[in-house]
Amino acid sequence: MQTLIVAYDLNREVIRPKITHEVKKTTWAKLSESSYAIVTSETAQDVFDRFKPLLDENDNLYVIPVTKPFAGYGPRPVIEWLESNVSW
Repeated sequence: MQTLIVAYDLNREVIRPKITHEVKKTTWAKLSESSYAIVTSETAQDVFDRFKPLLDENDNLYVIPVTKPFAGYGPRPVIEWLESNVSW
Protein backbone atom coordinates (compact mmCIF):
# COMPACT_ATOMS: atom_id res chain seq x y z
CA MET A 1 0.00 0.00 0.00
CA GLN A 2 1.15 3.50 -0.70
CA THR A 3 -0.04 7.03 -0.01
CA LEU A 4 -0.82 9.29 -2.96
CA ILE A 5 -1.91 12.89 -3.20
CA VAL A 6 -4.80 13.40 -5.59
CA ALA A 7 -5.06 17.08 -6.53
CA TYR A 8 -7.51 18.41 -9.05
CA ASP A 9 -8.78 21.70 -10.40
CA LEU A 10 -12.25 21.63 -11.90
CA ASN A 11 -12.57 24.63 -14.14
CA ARG A 12 -16.09 25.97 -14.63
CA GLU A 13 -17.66 23.21 -12.54
CA VAL A 14 -20.82 23.91 -10.60
CA ILE A 15 -20.79 20.75 -8.47
CA ARG A 16 -18.03 18.44 -7.30
CA PRO A 17 -17.80 15.52 -9.69
CA LYS A 18 -17.55 11.86 -8.94
CA ILE A 19 -13.87 12.26 -8.03
CA THR A 20 -14.71 12.83 -4.37
CA HIS A 21 -16.94 9.74 -4.47
CA GLU A 22 -14.04 7.70 -5.89
CA VAL A 23 -11.58 9.13 -3.37
CA LYS A 24 -13.87 8.19 -0.50
CA LYS A 25 -13.78 4.53 -1.57
CA THR A 26 -10.24 4.50 -0.13
CA THR A 27 -8.68 5.42 3.19
CA TRP A 28 -8.34 9.18 2.78
CA ALA A 29 -7.71 12.59 4.34
CA LYS A 30 -8.84 15.91 2.87
CA LEU A 31 -5.83 18.21 2.54
CA SER A 32 -7.59 21.16 0.90
CA GLU A 33 -10.74 21.96 -1.06
CA SER A 34 -9.52 19.96 -4.04
CA SER A 35 -6.74 17.70 -2.78
CA TYR A 36 -6.78 14.46 -0.86
CA ALA A 37 -4.23 12.00 0.45
CA ILE A 38 -5.32 8.42 -0.18
CA VAL A 39 -3.96 5.00 0.71
CA THR A 40 -4.19 2.48 -2.10
CA SER A 41 -2.59 -0.57 -3.62
CA GLU A 42 -2.91 1.11 -7.04
CA THR A 43 -0.03 2.95 -8.70
CA ALA A 44 -0.23 6.68 -9.32
CA GLN A 45 -0.83 5.90 -13.00
CA ASP A 46 -3.66 3.46 -12.13
CA VAL A 47 -5.42 6.10 -10.02
CA PHE A 48 -4.90 8.74 -12.71
CA ASP A 49 -6.32 6.41 -15.37
CA ARG A 50 -9.33 5.60 -13.17
CA PHE A 51 -10.13 9.25 -12.38
CA LYS A 52 -9.38 10.80 -15.78
CA PRO A 53 -12.72 9.80 -17.38
CA LEU A 54 -14.48 11.79 -14.62
CA LEU A 55 -12.94 15.06 -15.84
CA ASP A 56 -13.77 17.54 -18.54
CA GLU A 57 -11.06 18.48 -21.04
CA ASN A 58 -10.50 21.81 -19.25
CA ASP A 59 -9.84 20.25 -15.81
CA ASN A 60 -6.52 19.39 -14.14
CA LEU A 61 -5.62 16.23 -12.24
CA TYR A 62 -2.37 15.22 -10.54
CA VAL A 63 -1.63 12.00 -8.66
CA ILE A 64 1.61 12.18 -6.71
CA PRO A 65 3.23 9.61 -4.38
CA VAL A 66 4.14 10.91 -0.93
CA THR A 67 6.61 9.44 1.56
CA LYS A 68 8.22 10.47 4.82
CA PRO A 69 9.69 12.78 5.65
CA PHE A 70 7.00 15.31 4.86
CA ALA A 71 6.14 18.70 6.28
CA GLY A 72 2.77 20.34 6.66
CA TYR A 73 0.57 22.56 8.72
CA GLY A 74 -3.13 22.02 9.16
CA PRO A 75 -5.77 20.44 11.34
CA ARG A 76 -4.41 18.01 13.93
CA PRO A 77 -6.54 15.07 12.63
CA VAL A 78 -5.02 15.47 9.15
CA ILE A 79 -1.46 15.62 10.49
CA GLU A 80 -2.15 12.52 12.61
CA TRP A 81 -3.64 10.73 9.59
CA LEU A 82 -0.55 11.55 7.55
CA GLU A 83 1.77 10.40 10.36
CA SER A 84 -0.11 7.08 10.49
CA ASN A 85 -0.50 6.50 6.75
CA VAL A 86 2.62 7.88 5.08
CA SER A 87 5.57 5.54 5.14
CA TRP A 88 9.30 5.85 4.56
